[in-house]
Amino acid sequence: MEQIQGGVTAAKGFEAAGVAAGIKYKDRMDMALIYSTEPCNVAGTFTTNIVKAAPVLWDKEIVEKSPFAQAVVVNAGIANACTGKQGMDYCHEEAKTVSKLLGIPENAVLVGSTGVIGMQLPIDRICAGIEELAAQKDGSIEAGHTASKAIMTTDTVNKEIAVSFELDGKTVTLGGMCKGSGMIHPNMCTMLSYITTDAAISKNLLQDALSESIVDSYNMISVDGDTSTNDTCLLLANGLAGNTEIVQKGEAYDKFCEALQMVNTYLAKKMAGDGEGATALFETVIVNAATKQDARILAKSVVGSSLCKAAIYGHDANFGRFLCALGYSGVVFNPEKIALFFESKAGKMLIYEDGVAVNYSEEEAAKILSEPEVTILVDMKMGTETATAWGCDLTYDYVKINADYRS
Repeated sequence: MEQIQGGVTAAKGFEAAGVAAGIKYKDRMDMALIYSTEPCNVAGTFTTNIVKAAPVLWDKEIVEKSPFAQAVVVNAGIANACTGKQGMDYCHEEAKTVSKLLGIPENAVLVGSTGVIGMQLPIDRICAGIEELAAQKDGSIEAGHTASKAIMTTDTVNKEIAVSFELDGKTVTLGGMCKGSGMIHPNMCTMLSYITTDAAISKNLLQDALSESIVDSYNMISVDGDTSTNDTCLLLANGLAGNTEIVQKGEAYDKFCEALQMVNTYLAKKMAGDGEGATALFETVIVNAATKQDARILAKSVVGSSLCKAAIYGHDANFGRFLCALGYSGVVFNPEKIALFFESKAGKMLIYEDGVAVNYSEEEAAKILSEPEVTILVDMKMGTETATAWGCDLTYDYVKINADYRS
């Protein structure tokens, strides 16, 4: 398993583009296209929020019922959520435009939107943007990089990764890009994440692999506790690597899943660390929990706590906040038995054990908490299960960004 250069165009047969269509932003790109030269099996996971954006409803239908997918068009700035029938009609209009320009069926076109909720898309600019995307798309690494930048909203950096591995003597590649900075508390997958692969794998197993992967990647991040209306993760596989098609679970499937997990975990951490206004990636590792689910719940409870996030921002060794978040998680444990550590590149320090604080240096603890990546490690001493969750600190800038988000 090797990380290589690139993103969504790293796998064979995939092309991409990004353009400035003037959807909402006046100073940057805001539309992206991913296209496969061959039809793809497609898998998807979507928000569990009852209020679902039109693109989510459109894509769910494509994933569940279409024989294949071949293109994804995404806009930033306007979410096309809470837009009624007109919002759905605009999804159809996007698909019709892509279909006409690229010569593929309308039901092979997936759409995505991110941005302000409640505004209608400027469909004339959207369709003009699609024309530009179709004309500019290519399979270069730079084209994938450009596409990853074009889907950003409040993100401060673009997020992409590619990995390769061997199957049947063939090189198989997975590439991905995502966006996400605020309204992040997934309960299915991620904000917007698009993964491409040239692996030959059946549609059913592709869906199984994605559904399994999101549990310990995207579902383990939280920036602000808000599950978006637009959360979408799509995985497209065109089979151009030439490996023997994966049609049953076994060694080849496990290897594919390992690569997919590597991609999804990388992208999930990048989103958590780039939370709106964030200065630090905040990781919680639970070890020796009674069950895997207990470990997940405990870890997410800590990274989701506003008080814990504020303590990370202030580099404050206020361990009681972390214990409090563990205690209200709903998992039953004995607080007299657990051990809690602070850890970062600056060192590792035991803070609390067997019901009391240990004799630690506040100054050294603050140094550990001052790094750009900080870990709270908790030993539950109840079993053998572990889980990791990722979030970010809570800063003044988060409030500033979201107080005037629409403007």
